[in-house]
Amino acid sequence: MAIWIKRALLAVVAVMIVGGLVYALRPLPIPVDTAVIGTGPLEVTVDEEGVTRIREVYMVSAPVAGKVLRSPREVGDEVSAGETVIAIIQPGEPSFLDARTRLELSAAVAASQAAVALAEAQVRRAQSELVYAEAELHRAVQLRETQTISEQRLEKARLDVETGKAAVASEQATLELRRRELESARARLIGPESVQSHPDDPEDCCVRVTAPVDGRVLKIIHESEQRVGAGEPLLEIGDPGDLEVVAELLSSDAVRIEDGATAYIENWGGTDVLKAQVKYVEPAGFEKVSALGIEEQRVNTVLEFTGSPEKWRQMGHDFRVFVRIVTWSSDNVLKVPISALFRQGADWAVFVSSDDVARLTTVRVGHRNTRFAEVVSGLAEGDRVVLHPSDRVADEVRIVERDGG
Repeated sequence: MAIWIKRALLAVVAVMIVGGLVYALRPLPIPVDTAVIGTGPLEVTVDEEGVTRIREVYMVSAPVAGKVLRSPREVGDEVSAGETVIAIIQPGEPSFLDARTRLELSAAVAASQAAVALAEAQVRRAQSELVYAEAELHRAVQLRETQTISEQRLEKARLDVETGKAAVASEQATLELRRRELESARARLIGPESVQSHPDDPEDCCVRVTAPVDGRVLKIIHESEQRVGAGEPLLEIGDPGDLEVVAELLSSDAVRIEDGATAYIENWGGTDVLKAQVKYVEPAGFEKVSALGIEEQRVNTVLEFTGSPEKWRQMGHDFRVFVRIVTWSSDNVLKVPISALFRQGADWAVFVSSDDVARLTTVRVGHRNTRFAEVVSGLAEGDRVVLHPSDRVADEVRIVERDGG
């Protein structure tokens, strides 16, 4: 009897040891994060970076060539149409003359001086001839009174006087012409060393450019004094309160955008998400090379703010923003977190947590965004799915909710 009892005790002890070893060596449950499937609103959006811009930006150009003075305005200054002076342009200074050009122009000055001297001599000759003709006319009048000469001789004397007067006027005009030619030749010899500085704000020598519209200065292209050509841009003016947003979308995304679609402006620097709507999608695209060197066809999509201007008045021209444009939405759909989905062959699948065991489940999804996907079939409301399943999670593997999950 004692032997039988001893054998029974040894058997029990052996069973307990084996059970303890099995329990100690069995796999531990894998800690995971889970989420409960539920219903709610879902929006599908096209996400892209964008920039703000003022709808009407006025580029002010130089009306004439010359030297523009240092800008009297600063970026951000308010301007009034037709009143605020935004640029002052002085006449440009002449360029330097090389040795050959200077010699040629000096010779031209000398020739002009000789031409003036010749014209002066011709004027003196014409004046002398006029004096002689007038004296002859005076004698002819006296002789005619005594019937010494004929009437024809008297008329000829009068004609000579008129001809002399015309010759004097002609030679004086020629002299004036030669003097102006001399001034022109001397002017061509003027170099920058001979030009005196103009006053800072002259009234009689400079072009004063005024603002074409009311607004604020956005950009000053020529801030310091320098030479400019006619039509060269000087500065930009616009109204910061008249903002819109432009996003360069992929052409494959742009075809899904409708005019008037709801949009959200995020990551613009403020705490609020700003509301906007699509104004229009431009009808022509353009090619752009991405940061990875990929050639892409992009399309400009223009959005306008719909909220109160007070919410976005801190933004200005060319500010970076992040745009989300809604292409599909529903107020009540069964949705699953994107982080729970993974590919199982050609299908989507998830791990469903059932009695602390992971169950591999194939699902069909519909619309989806960056956070959630619409569940078409395979899951029901209230199911708990594993988020971010690692390679340790498999079908029928024991799992445990991670602390704080």
